[in-house]
Amino acid sequence: MADTHPVFCTIVPPHVLDKLARAGDPAVSERARRTLEADSAQRTRRRLTAVTGPAAAASPAAEPANAPDRPDRTVHDCRNGTRLPGVKVRGEGDGPGGDATVNRVYAGLGATFELLLKSYGRSSLDGLGLPLTASVHYGRDYGNAFWNGEQMVFGDGDGEIFLDFSLPVDVIAHELAHGLTQYTANLEYYGQPGALNESVSDVIGSLVKQYTLDQNAEAADWLIGEGLLAPGVTGVALRSMKNPGSAYDDDVLGKDPQPGSMEDYVVTSRDNGGVHINSGIPNRAFFLLATQLGGRAWERAGQIWFDTLTGGELSPDAEFAEFARLTAAAASARYGEGEESEAVLKAWSQVGVPTG
Repeated sequence: MADTHPVFCTIVPPHVLDKLARAGDPAVSERARRTLEADSAQRTRRRLTAVTGPAAAASPAAEPANAPDRPDRTVHDCRNGTRLPGVKVRGEGDGPGGDATVNRVYAGLGATFELLLKSYGRSSLDGLGLPLTASVHYGRDYGNAFWNGEQMVFGDGDGEIFLDFSLPVDVIAHELAHGLTQYTANLEYYGQPGALNESVSDVIGSLVKQYTLDQNAEAADWLIGEGLLAPGVTGVALRSMKNPGSAYDDDVLGKDPQPGSMEDYVVTSRDNGGVHINSGIPNRAFFLLATQLGGRAWERAGQIWFDTLTGGELSPDAEFAEFARLTAAAASARYGEGEESEAVLKAWSQVGVPTG
């Protein structure tokens, strides 16, 4: 049985790295194997320490009135080693330095904090102003980024398949959002609850990107990790929320396996029961909701998802149908039986998930 606690969550799924590890190019396969080995070591370390957040969260309204309204960020440099957190290179309030990766991560932490606070009234991941810690330049040619239950970590990529993992702000926000889930619904990291865990991170990642660009739902690209793939790779991103399964189709990287509806749901024991694969289904449901409602996706659509995640009723082993039912209830509770509720029901119906 896979480790169900969300204490080690990567942006690049293991099935992609497995594919790269079997590539005909020895350099590509060697780098992928090293990334898999580093991930395995971190996964084992987190399983032994078993750091997780609370099983349920208080509602935003119940959070302390004096919770910090400013982030507390620290960025460390691993200097291509794997010991965490590395050497501190930028703290809260420090000006930008000469390392663009450090500056991007620092800004991405701030953008995620700002979205949570200004849009949803939540101070950091735990609602209490939790300090945000990140490490960059992890490993040598390390092709991933991860949340390990305590902090975020970013590799530089190999330059041939993956570029610097700090380049897309949605990757930064995606990993931070695993911490938000850890401190709220604490969704298990296996099967459908694990796919919901990954989907929530994709949703938050996309919302932070749209928020920083001040985009409405229609103008957004709904891609996760756009700009991460190297120029020689045939693809546009790691995932597409708008059209799951279309993000990449490359001779070396393989074909994007995500389904966009329950009729194509993938039953697998790999990837913790397909957490990065079947997340395409709730991802597309959110895209359909946001574009049907129009305007800024982090407002009504994002609010419904946030209310569901933090409302205290979502069980750690929730499957898609439970999450869908609770989003419908959250829409009705906040907006009444109007446009928002109808749009939620329609979005889930279009991807084949019942709302009960």
